[in-house]
Amino acid sequence: MKYLSVLLLALALSACSSATSGISIESSNQNVVIGNSSLASRITIEKALISDANGLMKAGVPVTSMVNSDMKLQYRFYWYDAQGLEVDGSNSPWRQFVLHGKDSMTLQAVAKKSSATQYRIYIREADY
Repeated sequence: MKYLSVLLLALALSACSSATSGISIESSNQNVVIGNSSLASRITIEKALISDANGLMKAGVPVTSMVNSDMKLQYRFYWYDAQGLEVDGSNSPWRQFVLHGKDSMTLQAVAKKSSATQYRIYIREADY
């Protein structure tokens, strides 16, 4: 049931707008949801790092470019409690970054509430 709800959430988000299509990774099981096969073939996502920052969950997701050219991308974290429900106020704005050719970087965020025990990150191509 949990996997079905994750799949439905991903489908709902991708159906809302083509601007949100991209790649997401869920912290609880490291499953990667691919909404843009072109982007998925150009980056890899390594195993996420989870730590504690003053009682709040901190996530770090290493991303590596598989191509020689620069990519303008955006990412956004969503935070969930132990029951898998989105933590109130967890939606953050899309953050922009440039992933240079064959380079790696770690995308990081800290939950705003201590009830967050899981997260999901979405990565998409920027249209700026």
